[in-house]
Amino acid sequence: MLNVFDVAQALIDYVEKEYSDEIAIIAYYGSYAQGTATKRSDLDFFFIPASPQGYQASIQFIIDGIGFDFWPISWERAERMASFQEDKTTIIADSKLLYVRSQEDHDRFMRLRETTSTMQGPEKAQDMVEKAESELRKVYLHLYKMSRAVDSEDITFYRIEAHEVLTKVLQSLALLNRTYYTRGFGKNMEQVLGLPLKPALLKQHIDAIMYSSVNADILQASEELTASTLDLVLEQKEKYYGTPSYPDRMKGFYEELKGVMDKIITACEMNDYDTAFFSAISVQDLTAAFLFFAETGHWPSDLIINSSYIETYRKLGFPELIAALDSRDLSKLQAAVESLVVSLDRYLRANGVEINCFDNAEQFTAFLKENKM
Repeated sequence: MLNVFDVAQALIDYVEKEYSDEIAIIAYYGSYAQGTATKRSDLDFFFIPASPQGYQASIQFIIDGIGFDFWPISWERAERMASFQEDKTTIIADSKLLYVRSQEDHDRFMRLRETTSTMQGPEKAQDMVEKAESELRKVYLHLYKMSRAVDSEDITFYRIEAHEVLTKVLQSLALLNRTYYTRGFGKNMEQVLGLPLKPALLKQHIDAIMYSSVNADILQASEELTASTLDLVLEQKEKYYGTPSYPDRMKGFYEELKGVMDKIITACEMNDYDTAFFSAISVQDLTAAFLFFAETGHWPSDLIINSSYIETYRKLGFPELIAALDSRDLSKLQAAVESLVVSLDRYLRANGVEINCFDNAEQFTAFLKENKM
């Protein structure tokens, strides 16, 4: 029976002879690192190049019917894995070192593991929720493709797209739980189902996606699993909403927005509906988003299938620009924008936002001198 560590040693000897200055780390992960290897298991190893030349050591080969992939991971990618910016965190966190070029390389690698531990701590909980939301965002393209192909009878298409949905949803759930999967998909079901934070019907939805041969059932399970996971993400996100803080979160916002509001007024005067349309929607939406951010410390999620964040804008009594759009009569929109110019200025100042507004260039020059700009 092939001893995979003899293969690893052959590679290490080769690296020490030909790439001693070009490769920083060689390590292995997976079944042999976890003690679950079978007679057909390869040694999942990787290396971190120390220079561009080091990448040339990459090689794929088969020995005694077992395939091997000696593949490179840059320090930058290893850092992304360690900090949960990329999946397969286990490759860095749980691997075992086979070769280290120097103590400096060893220490750098160990710092990556410290990063993983830090990211799993309570102080990084908000960051991990945001990463979970970002991962879930990737799902919707695949849901869209399945929904558009609803009349297709191609089970292969549905299973490919549902596979993408499932793996991304499960990765989102891992991030939400501030953890990572120690085994690959297909072998990690016990860990998946043991996550503290998970949809109530997680097992049923997974089974429908994996075992059903009915396209409509696969699509429904994918949609429901995504929706229930989104509910969890948003529920956790709300726990980290902060207190209102306008002076820092809305600094410079009004000054920048003023130019766009003036553009809308000009467009209304010139009966330029096209410009008015795009600018008015942008102004109301952006203002609502900033107000939500000022109140909570979070940007509104673009995954919510409604405009609930606009309620902050409405509760403050600001004028409805979008509803005022009328290609036959832009006077209502103009009046609404002129009202917003005044009311938003007043509201922000009342909440401690300093607005840089000057009557003339002399005042601006004096301001620059006073603030040593």
